[in-house]
Amino acid sequence: MLWKRTVLYPDSMKISVVIPTFRRPALLRRCLYALQQQQLENDDYEVWIVSDGPDKITAEAIAGFLADKRFHYLQLPVKKGPAAARNYGWQHASGTLIAFTDDDTIPGKKWLAAFRQVYKGEPEIAYTGKTIVPLPDSPTDYQKNTAGLETAEFVTANCCCTKAALERTGGFDERFFMAWREDSDLQFKLLLQGIPFNAVPTAVVVHPVRDAQWGVSIKEQKKGVFNALLYKKYPRLYRQKIQPAPLWDYYLVILAAVISGIAIVAGNYWLALFSFLTWLLLVGRFAFKRLKHTSRSPAHVLEMIITSACIPFISVYWHLYGTWKYRVFFL
Repeated sequence: MLWKRTVLYPDSMKISVVIPTFRRPALLRRCLYALQQQQLENDDYEVWIVSDGPDKITAEAIAGFLADKRFHYLQLPVKKGPAAARNYGWQHASGTLIAFTDDDTIPGKKWLAAFRQVYKGEPEIAYTGKTIVPLPDSPTDYQKNTAGLETAEFVTANCCCTKAALERTGGFDERFFMAWREDSDLQFKLLLQGIPFNAVPTAVVVHPVRDAQWGVSIKEQKKGVFNALLYKKYPRLYRQKIQPAPLWDYYLVILAAVISGIAIVAGNYWLALFSFLTWLLLVGRFAFKRLKHTSRSPAHVLEMIITSACIPFISVYWHLYGTWKYRVFFL
């Protein structure tokens, strides 16, 4: 039986999909194949693939898709980050609705149809779909963290806005040049501008977790710089929706380590021992928390112990760097 759509909008209304990418051709091809299977008429949607900088490998890998008149490929002249790529895409798009996803997702066949079905012609409105992150029975800490996309209020892996809403808010802040907090920034702008965003649970995107290198959680701490930028722009909303209080546990870990070191130099070995045991207890509690409901393989347990000892120092460094860079008092 052929799928039939219910017309709730003018036939000329088109939905545009924007996908930022950079040198991940295999993942991108999987995503584009899923978009080819969308249960919409061919003229009802278009896809804009935007490379974050010159990318010959990707251009060659998707050449076959570009034979389809619905698919378009753009390249930023220099690498500027996914926020800039998304802006470049929606500014070129012709759709009344602009849907965003990532190159490592698999949109469901009714993803775009679900957004179009709930759209009633509002000039300014946004939607967020349902993101599914498949996990093994014993996920790693990284996999478990990625699964947070399922409960996030607004993520660029699965959202949709009218073009008018993007024009009013200015779209994505390109200072968020890594894939971190640019979606929250847009969400907060929508909230402050009084533009509603509604959940559309039938707009489904699957977001498999990519393989990660050992110690990926240490590298991820660099994104904390953008927490400072988001806090500077929206201090109340940041505390309300992102991080209710400063990272006091991290500061206590650092304080215990510093006191232990100073005590050793000063020859106060009892204080050094007490501080070291305090540090050990705090790090152990942090590692135990990360291991809860995650893999207990020896390699993963060892990774959690080592990275748990490092993360407080690295995280606080990047938070303080963000404080200095964006001239905001942020703990």
